[in-house]
Amino acid sequence: MSQSIPVVSLKEFRSGAERDQQAFISTIGKALEDIGFFALVDHGIDADLIQTAYQAAQTFFELPEAVKLRYEDPQFNGQRGFTRFGREHAKDHHAPDLKEFWHVGRETTLANLQPHEVPQFHPLMSRLYQQLDACAATLLEACALYLGEPRSRLSAMTKGSDTILRIIHYPPVPQDADGSSLRAAPHEDINLITLLCEATASGLELLQRDGTWLAIPALEGQIIVDSGDMLQRLTNGLLKSTTHRVINPDDRSDRRFSMPFFVHPRPETDLTPLQRCVEQTGGIQTFPAITAETYLRLRLQEIGLARL
Repeated sequence: MSQSIPVVSLKEFRSGAERDQQAFISTIGKALEDIGFFALVDHGIDADLIQTAYQAAQTFFELPEAVKLRYEDPQFNGQRGFTRFGREHAKDHHAPDLKEFWHVGRETTLANLQPHEVPQFHPLMSRLYQQLDACAATLLEACALYLGEPRSRLSAMTKGSDTILRIIHYPPVPQDADGSSLRAAPHEDINLITLLCEATASGLELLQRDGTWLAIPALEGQIIVDSGDMLQRLTNGLLKSTTHRVINPDDRSDRRFSMPFFVHPRPETDLTPLQRCVEQTGGIQTFPAITAETYLRLRLQEIGLARL
């Protein structure tokens, strides 16, 4: 099976000749302008670590509900630990998503919870977090160069930020599920960029400009990368935050696991569009000034993870 979105090798940027580096920068920049997505290979994320992390995730999510709920603490607004099935919904979508998940963040911003019943869980997810964090910083450097900004312009925003690794379980679709519920209803990501470790099954689709949905297969060795609302705001709409969803399987008994890595700027970051991007998009600032902290809080309220 071939990939339906542009595929790039991170080796070209990290260690390739200057011509290869420029080709990488151009390819991912144009992909984020056109469709908001691309697939990454040779990314340096340990394949065995990804698979072992999924095994630990399955062990956790198969625990009794009462045990899992011990790790759901309302004071964290869903930003650490467990979030129960059906709690989150997409913006402007009344039906809940058919998923449960666990959040791991940076230890320096907020303490992570650790499921004692699965002792290997936290060490594995922490290692995966570190590898994804390094990969994301490199991708943001390439994005900045595409925009004509200093190399560290975007990656510096994420130093010490509360970037989140979400470990998601999409269980078999319940017989009594709302008829309009999907595993993940159409939505856009909140953050700068998202790195999605190869999911255990397909189901991800992006909304194309002609109004049709494009399936993005889950292929071994590939990380799917997309740009979020915060990057769209910073670039005055030049780089797109594309609507996407995860559809329900034909066989309702199937389950799916995925691990998106939501890369956030520090809370105090000003998301006012970059002047160079304003000039590239017609000279009119499309998005008003707002801090990352304020924008995140508003969006978490919209999707049901934070109280109004």
